[in-house]
Amino acid sequence: MSHSAVSLADIVAVLPAAGIGSRMQSERPKQYLTIEGKTLLEHAISALLRSPRVQKVIVAISPQDTFFAELPIACDARVKAVIGGAQRADSVLAGLQHAGDADWVLVHDAARPCLHIDDLHRLLAISETSKVGGILAAPVRDTMKRGEPGIEKIAHTVDREDLWHALTPQFFPLDLLKACLARALDEGATVTDEASALEYCGYHPQLVAGRSDNIKVTRPEDLALAAFYLTQLHQEESA
Repeated sequence: MSHSAVSLADIVAVLPAAGIGSRMQSERPKQYLTIEGKTLLEHAISALLRSPRVQKVIVAISPQDTFFAELPIACDARVKAVIGGAQRADSVLAGLQHAGDADWVLVHDAARPCLHIDDLHRLLAISETSKVGGILAAPVRDTMKRGEPGIEKIAHTVDREDLWHALTPQFFPLDLLKACLARALDEGATVTDEASALEYCGYHPQLVAGRSDNIKVTRPEDLALAAFYLTQLHQEESA
C-alpha cells in the first residue's frame, strides 16, 4: 500500500460545539435544536461519517454542556467529546490535540446540518493534489454593500466578482493547521474560520465550489430552511 493510500483513509474531523448560540433566542445552544428528531449536531456528525475516509469525529463542547452525553451518537465509538475553549479557534485546537497521527483534518460547523456527500467527496479529493488544503465555498450572488462604520447607511457597493461565502467543512493537513492556529492566536490575529489562520500565515487555501444549501443555522428562521433542505436531501438520496 502506498503512502497516499494510507493518508486517504486517515482523516479526523473536529466540530467546535462549545458555543451558546445567543442569536437563536432558545433555551439551548443552537447545535442542540432538532430537525426530524435529531439535533443539528447529530446531522452534522452523521454527514461526515458517511464518508469511509472519516475515521473519527471529535466534538469540542463547553465544560457546562449537559446535552451531548444524552445523544445516541455520543455512544458511537468513532465519536469523542473533549472540552473546548472560549473562542472557536480554542475549541478547534483542543480538538486537534486529540487527532492522533492523522495526516489531514476536517473542521465542520456543529450547526451546519445539510452537508451533501458529493461536496464532501470533492473536498476530500484535494488531499491528493494539495499540500495546503482548502474549504467548501459558494460564489456570492447577491449585491454586496459596505456599511458606514457604526451607522446603518451604505458606504459603497462592493464588487462581488471573486467574492465567495466561506462554508464548512474546511480541510487541512493536521500539523499545518495546528501551527497556523497556534501562531494566529498567540499573535492576537482575528480568526473567524480555520482558513483565516492559514491566510494569516501566508498560505492560500483552495476554494472548492460547494452547494449553497449547506447553510449554518444562526437565526430562528434558519431552522425551517434547514429542515426543508434536509428533506430535499433525503429524498434525493433515496430516489
